[in-house]
Amino acid sequence: MSSPSPTRPRARHARPAGRSGPRTATGPAAPTPTGTAPSGTATPVPTKPAPGLAAELRGAHLGTEITASFVVFLVALPLCIGVAVASGAPPELGIVSGIVGGLVVGLMRGSALQVSGPAAGLAALVADAVMDHGLAMLGIIVLVSGLLQIGLALIRLGRMFQAISVAVVQGMLAGIGLPLMIGQSYVLADAKAPGTPVENLLGLPRLVVTTFATPDALVAAALGTVTVVLSFLWKKVPGPVNRVPAALVAVVLGMAVAALPGVGIRTLQVGDLLGSVHLPGPAQLAGLADPAVIATILTFTVIASAESLFTAAAVDRMHTGPRTRYNTELLSQGVGNTVCGALGALPMTAVVARSSANVQAGARTRLSRTLHGLWLLAFALLLPGLLALIPVTVLAGVLVHSGWKLFAPEQFRLLWRQDRGEAVVMGVTTLAIFGTALLEGVLIGLAAGTLLAVLRMSRTTVRRTSDGETAVLTLAGSATFVRLPQLTEALEGLAAAGTPRVRVDLTGLTHLDHACRTRIDEFVDQQRRTGTVRVELLPPAPSPAAPPAAAASPLPWPDRVAGIPVPPPAGDGDRTGDGFAWFADPRR
Repeated sequence: MSSPSPTRPRARHARPAGRSGPRTATGPAAPTPTGTAPSGTATPVPTKPAPGLAAELRGAHLGTEITASFVVFLVALPLCIGVAVASGAPPELGIVSGIVGGLVVGLMRGSALQVSGPAAGLAALVADAVMDHGLAMLGIIVLVSGLLQIGLALIRLGRMFQAISVAVVQGMLAGIGLPLMIGQSYVLADAKAPGTPVENLLGLPRLVVTTFATPDALVAAALGTVTVVLSFLWKKVPGPVNRVPAALVAVVLGMAVAALPGVGIRTLQVGDLLGSVHLPGPAQLAGLADPAVIATILTFTVIASAESLFTAAAVDRMHTGPRTRYNTELLSQGVGNTVCGALGALPMTAVVARSSANVQAGARTRLSRTLHGLWLLAFALLLPGLLALIPVTVLAGVLVHSGWKLFAPEQFRLLWRQDRGEAVVMGVTTLAIFGTALLEGVLIGLAAGTLLAVLRMSRTTVRRTSDGETAVLTLAGSATFVRLPQLTEALEGLAAAGTPRVRVDLTGLTHLDHACRTRIDEFVDQQRRTGTVRVELLPPAPSPAAPPAAAASPLPWPDRVAGIPVPPPAGDGDRTGDGFAWFADPRR
């Protein structure tokens, strides 16, 4: 008999393109799951490229995009100027940042309907930077912040900002909005704020007295108050009239009042748009050696990035179009801030007010936000004289309304009903920002959120029983260092029981950290040294995910207790059969 020939593997023939997957008797290959080859090996999931602007426009109505861009322009103009004034910078620099947000960031990919520009949330931070380092240093600070944002995007850390606690984020926004409202209350009455948020708050009674004693200040305060009320109530106006932005209506009304004879309220002092642009020089570059400047840059980077990406998440909930690509959006924001810094302008972020106006106006593509930057540029170059007619108090009223929306007191009430611990974190963050500064307050809020998470993850149930012969301490849950006082008290009570045998049952623990484990080791060692008490220790059960070799051993401390070798237990001390082991005093 001839020996059978060795089996040879059957040759695989290449299939035509587009026919991946197993053949069927009735037709072409069935499609395989995305990212999985027919053989079962994983392959990278293809990423669908974002459509270009031309492709976006093919599915959009050009007239709607142009109309939406003009609506965004009307919302953006007073906000750009108001944020610049609140930041202690010339108003034309706010317009420059708005133009860059439209013409540069607007053309880039990331979030299709999100609109960028100078944000009220950064006004206090910019004002502090200008006061501490001078207006000339603002450009280099914004420039380096933009470069850092680009670096974060390139190493794909855009989604990292989504890991921040929502309570900390809401507390940060409230901590930005509250000082903004209080500070702009002085501008509302054509007065100068005393200084820090706490000083501004304490000075409000004096502001009220001074305002009522000065006729011009009273007129300014009345006009600013009307602006605030109009901003809140304008959406309730029936008919197509409410489509006109409330800020624009307030600006037109303010210009009319300021033009009346005998009215002496302050108006904007606007300079040349092109003349306001200045590039950072060697003196500003040398300022990067100052640690305070570096701290300001890091604060700008973190806050601007977080605000932009949080806004992107909010804008995504407003429409059903393409979702935000976070790393790409962070890259776009970084490019925009780099350009703003090179021009010496204000920093930018994505802004909720402009973005929501863009969505509500029916925009579907990037064209609307790009054109809004073009309208800003045309207005600043062709009609600069109109800016000088705008009363400062009206812009302050617009910012007071923006500050209230950032403060959002209803969020405190809602969060308190849902989760009181998170509400406390939110309140701590807000008060910390108000009492210190933005960066310090956010760090305090993050620390409070982390502490809350640790406390919640470390829930330990302690139960102590005794039958006269054996005192038993049973622990269940998760034992971490924050429960050391509770654990120490329980062990001391066990030692004081006066029984000849004590047992520490840890089988109900799901986690035991090094600090608690060390404390239990010390307790066992102390009791061993007395020579009168037998100590039995039931260690935690092995993890189900542990490898077979590890799961076979019931001892988390293989052969030692408090550094003392322990021989295998015998007699009534041996219970390895039920998955436990008792560590006994080796001398008994």
